Amino acid sequence: MTINVTNLTKTAGRHDRLHDLNLTIQPGMIYGLLGRNGAGKSTLLNIMANRVLPSQGKVTIDGQALAQSDRTLQHLYLMSEDNLYPSRERVSDLFKLTTALYGSFDDKLAERLAKAFDLDVNARFGGLSTGYRTIFKDIVALCVPADYILLDEPVLGLDASHRDLFYQSLIETYAQHPRTFVIATHLIEEISGLLNQVIVMDQGRILVAEAAEDLLARSYQLSGPKETMAAFLPTVTTLRTHQFGKQTQAVVTTAGTLDLPAGVTKEALDLQQLFVALTEDHHEV
Repeated sequence: MTINVTNLTKTAGRHDRLHDLNLTIQPGMIYGLLGRNGAGKSTLLNIMANRVLPSQGKVTIDGQALAQSDRTLQHLYLMSEDNLYPSRERVSDLFKLTTALYGSFDDKLAERLAKAFDLDVNARFGGLSTGYRTIFKDIVALCVPADYILLDEPVLGLDASHRDLFYQSLIETYAQHPRTFVIATHLIEEISGLLNQVIVMDQGRILVAEAAEDLLARSYQLSGPKETMAAFLPTVTTLRTHQFGKQTQAVVTTAGTLDLPAGVTKEALDLQQLFVALTEDHHEV
């Protein structure tokens, strides 16, 4: 079961929030959807969940348009900052409501997670703090039977301990019940170890979408003499350069083997460093 995003555009006023996106989301993967504020991450997730209609293009699951079938939509669950739950309903009743909407729900896991997070299931949703509203929605996301779990800022308002507990819980449930997670977040360092795939967006466009391991394996920070680097850098995709006296430092990507000239050294990058370099000047690699 595959999600395909085809020629997707969302226009607001005279500007495109999304511009002609094409993307495939494969089953059984954990994706990081990365981008600065306003990059279009939330808009993309809301269109995928059929909460927002596109101006052009479509989203399909195995060839069937999401908007044409409630049954198809049951394959997805979107956890977002939006508080769409009735404020006077108790947490325990909202778990039951989710069961009715999706046909099933992992009650035992929800109970265990509520205890682990110290979430009062008798509390009313409207009385929860921002952090505990996030925790409630995260628990629902981990317990619904959907094949695609879309998480838009899933640790909003959570302290470091609760963020770590959420990541651990996600990995545990993923191992027990493999499905696809798409995680949109600004906390790149915290989730980098979870990801199979990376999607980087900027200004409504997709800059890169590929396996995290492959992307990092072909990306480096190079340092070397100014003249040597000036001759070498045109042979690779250069994302960012800095001058330090007679030395040049550059972040680059390459499609093949990187044969460095004498005097040039390379260092591996982490995902955070690569993201910053990718989005500084809207590069595509």
